[in-house]
Amino acid sequence: MSSDFRFSIFDFRLARTKAGCSIENRKSKIQNPSCRLVLASASPQRKQILAEAGYAFEVADPGDIEDAIGAASLPEELVAAKARAKAAHVAAALSLPYPAVAIGADTIVAAGDEIVGKPMDRGEAVSILTRLSGTRHRVISGLCLWPVTQRMKDEGGRMNAGVMRPAFIHGEKSFILHPSTGVATTWVQMRRMSAEQIQAYVASGESDGKAGAYAIQEGGDRFVESLEGSFLNVVGFPLELFEELLPAALREWGFDSPGAAWNRK
Repeated sequence: MSSDFRFSIFDFRLARTKAGCSIENRKSKIQNPSCRLVLASASPQRKQILAEAGYAFEVADPGDIEDAIGAASLPEELVAAKARAKAAHVAAALSLPYPAVAIGADTIVAAGDEIVGKPMDRGEAVSILTRLSGTRHRVISGLCLWPVTQRMKDEGGRMNAGVMRPAFIHGEKSFILHPSTGVATTWVQMRRMSAEQIQAYVASGESDGKAGAYAIQEGGDRFVESLEGSFLNVVGFPLELFEELLPAALREWGFDSPGAAWNRK
């Protein structure tokens, strides 16, 4: 399945329908892994995308992870760092059963190398949309899959979030299972918006708490002229990237093999 496409938008709701139908048509093909999946996010959009894609998963709020983020010079580095921090914090708090995978995700809007965050208030939302009006910008999501095993949690194991790697020590041997991290980018061309249109949209409340001050899955679609990349990434979760990373990570970690050394007690 792929909702990765480029088009000009005359009725953007057609694009939402296309992405939604793609998810529905692939549900029967989903094979949920035998390990637990834990979404490290409080975002209802991410929860909805994973659920509608047919995955069985739990949800855990990663809380405030800002103190765990180091310096990042580029937007891509920042979203990857935030996704890793969210996954690491949730992974460290998980209890039985294992193995499990904590899924961290973070999405930002970038105009050039300038990060456009969530508006603090509606006045800032007006300023953000005025800045984006008639421009082409990127919606960038970082995704991190963080492995958790039984032997990480006992036998002297440790979760080393400081260097962003899950590790456990047993006797004289040290094992490291590397998290799987990726970044997805979608280019969005915005229409020219009048001051009245911007004011009305912000007054509707749809810009509240949204990166870039608009929600493409809601009324914000009418301000989008064209899109190149994943529609679902703009909504808030890069499902295509997730489905690319997950199978490879499970094989690398041995989570698809119950007899793997790090799964045995």
